[in-house]
Amino acid sequence: MATIFSICLLFTLYYITFSTFYSTVSGIFCEEISEGIAIKRAEKRSHLHFYFHDVISGKKPSAVKIAGPPNSSAYGFGATMMMDDALTEGPEISSKLVGRAQGMYALAAQEDVSLLMVMNLAFIEGTYNGSSISVVGRNPVFDDVREMPIVGGSGVFRFGRGYALAHTIWF
Repeated sequence: MATIFSICLLFTLYYITFSTFYSTVSGIFCEEISEGIAIKRAEKRSHLHFYFHDVISGKKPSAVKIAGPPNSSAYGFGATMMMDDALTEGPEISSKLVGRAQGMYALAAQEDVSLLMVMNLAFIEGTYNGSSISVVGRNPVFDDVREMPIVGGSGVFRFGRGYALAHTIWF
């Protein structure tokens, strides 16, 4: 038992010594984190409900084509769009703006209409103002409900994980 304790103690002392030495030598890459900054909080579950408006035509589209294949395929395979879409409280585009969906999507399937979505949901309202959720995943457009992974976030969503469900109301 004494041997195990000694090994653990030596490891701890080695770690403290090494990290002190490392921060002295390479202070630019390593700095001490005060307890006020350290993240020690329980996980929290959030359920957000908002409407996503992707406008690809008209006077002021919110998504524009930035790349595409030299020849057109049946499903538009390879077409890539950049977006800055409104996120609203209600289904009308005129309802209260709560954030923006910013990123890109590409038609990534040759046999159906499925998108590769890479976007940040950046919120500008209430408790979530200044925070964002990062979504990266497959979006089979004509499925009734689609699930995409949440891979991170910032602000109140720091280290966010989970899933986003999408359902088309009007196309």
